[in-house]
Amino acid sequence: MAYYRHPLPQLSDDVFITDGGIETVLIFQQGWDLPDFAAFTLLDRPLGTEALQTYFSIYGKLAQTYGLGLVLESPTWRANADWGHRQGYGAAELADVNRRAIALLETTRHDYATAQSPIVISGCIGPRADGYSLDVMMSAAEAASYHQDQVDSFRDTTADLVSAITMTYPEEAIGIARAAQNAQMPVVISFTVETDGTLPNGMGLRDAIHTVDAATDSAPAYYMINCAHPIHFDRAILNQGAWVERIRGIRANASMMSHAELNETETLDEGNPQDLGERFYMLKQQLPHLTVLGGCCGTDHRHIEAICKVCSPVSVG
Repeated sequence: MAYYRHPLPQLSDDVFITDGGIETVLIFQQGWDLPDFAAFTLLDRPLGTEALQTYFSIYGKLAQTYGLGLVLESPTWRANADWGHRQGYGAAELADVNRRAIALLETTRHDYATAQSPIVISGCIGPRADGYSLDVMMSAAEAASYHQDQVDSFRDTTADLVSAITMTYPEEAIGIARAAQNAQMPVVISFTVETDGTLPNGMGLRDAIHTVDAATDSAPAYYMINCAHPIHFDRAILNQGAWVERIRGIRANASMMSHAELNETETLDEGNPQDLGERFYMLKQQLPHLTVLGGCCGTDHRHIEAICKVCSPVSVG
């Protein structure tokens, strides 16, 4: 059974970390071939499950060492119908691999969770299209229908919530929130933003959050920002009113480059872990409601440990 569906512990004032950019670590640092960034396919490859288990255990150790909570995101960002089909997975195979992805995270929770470091398991849902583009856009009703199968797969596991990552426009986020409501699952919506702090469709974060909340009776437990560097969105969320309190999580890129620039580069920009940690510290001081802190593209355990060092209540020598 799920531990934390009601209530989610990250809705408290305690700090939770996440992992880093799993796909960029697996591809650029470990040499795995992941077409379409489909990390879930490792669950069906020799040594793939072991690689994923080792990856997640690093963050279990960090959370335990620094006395912080941990939100584990399943490696299923691409495990929906369109992307799954490109990897040769049908509906039944996708449902099975989504369930197995959650079972994988149960092992990390069993090995590393403590009273001071609770571990929350999230079923990760990615966009139907690419996380940077608007090539495929759906109505809210179409998005709910499209994503319902993956949400239902997570409902039948020990996942505590589902998280929609790198949402580029509000209608898809609304659809996923409604699918989660249908499944009686807590849901988190994470938007990606461009260098000016707006969504790829040009909408500001405030309007995007208000749009989703209005259409779903404020169904999301909270909102996040991911796949962007703090310099891209800090001005959009600091000193901007009460609506910002709906943003409780940030998973930042290591790089200060734009999405377009990142798409063109053939090497991984790992940024500066210490600088990123300090930027998270400043954000946390000004936005105390931020409780979920972690990484996205280009980040790894070094970036997350830098965040731990400045945001942990535990002094580690």
